[in-house]
Amino acid sequence: MDEGETKIKQEDCNEDNLGAGILTLTNKRLAFDKTRSRMMDFSKQFGDTVVNVSLDNVTKTWKEGLLIKKVCFTAKTDEGEQTFKFGVFNTKGWLKNIESAIDDFKTQ
Repeated sequence: MDEGETKIKQEDCNEDNLGAGILTLTNKRLAFDKTRSRMMDFSKQFGDTVVNVSLDNVTKTWKEGLLIKKVCFTAKTDEGEQTFKFGVFNTKGWLKNIESAIDDFKTQ
């Protein structure tokens, strides 16, 4: 993490296209790190950071789903505008935290 960056929320989750990993929200960015796990010894290893989006590049946030709920956001990346959908436990809480972090980031 950068200097002055603080972690707001972090959760083990699954992204529709990227698979299993850990979603992290800080006061400056949203990041998703791939993970690899083994059932034999219940170990989990961090892999590459596949999503690293500054909060000022997030253009839209929402939640969706009835049975399988997801928190979603669209962001400007090097490859163009992309949409990410994460299966987290408390979608309402995540959405509220992301929108609050974006508002705080814009006022800095």
